[in-house]
Amino acid sequence: MITMADAIRPPFARPRGGVAGEVGEAASDARAWAASLLYEILVILAGSALIALSAWVAIPLPFSPVPVTGQTLAVLFVGSALGARRGAASALAYLAEGAWGLPVFAGGAAGPHVLVGPTGGYLAGFVLGAFACGALAERGWDRRPLSTIASMAVGNAAILVPGLLWLSEFVGPGVVWKLGLFPFIPGDLVKIALAAALLPLGWKLLAGAGPK
Repeated sequence: MITMADAIRPPFARPRGGVAGEVGEAASDARAWAASLLYEILVILAGSALIALSAWVAIPLPFSPVPVTGQTLAVLFVGSALGARRGAASALAYLAEGAWGLPVFAGGAAGPHVLVGPTGGYLAGFVLGAFACGALAERGWDRRPLSTIASMAVGNAAILVPGLLWLSEFVGPGVVWKLGLFPFIPGDLVKIALAAALLPLGWKLLAGAGPK
């Protein structure tokens, strides 16, 4: 199945199949290929920008080094909308932007030290979560509320597992659940519910906007 990014791809950015026989056809195919590549780059950068913007929605917790942010929803939404490879590429681009010094991490933080800090495992999990949700979306899991909930749960787990494992190196395994998991469960449930409403609705709107 196609992803949302493929469904809204403009006609001029669609790669052409077949073998070109004339010089003019070859030039036209080259332009179509270039437009398709540009579209791929733009959607990946747009995905990374959405993740970066969501990082500014951050609520520090006095008892935990991990803040509550809107990033989980953005990461899993990007993965579902773009697909596995483009979603993971968006997450990687986001991490690269932050490592290079752009203030895209939670609360406007930046620099490579963030990637190896207490939240580094969650950041690495963004790539896994986006890929997981993208892979499931490519199988149609983002088109119905119940399957979207299941997809988001898988994506959340892909973020939480490396996040908790890495955080335990800083706070110890005895309290990692209290500091890195339990405070975020209510927010994660809300984010999953939002995704379960927004993604199937998006597909309905796209279907309604199609040819009559």
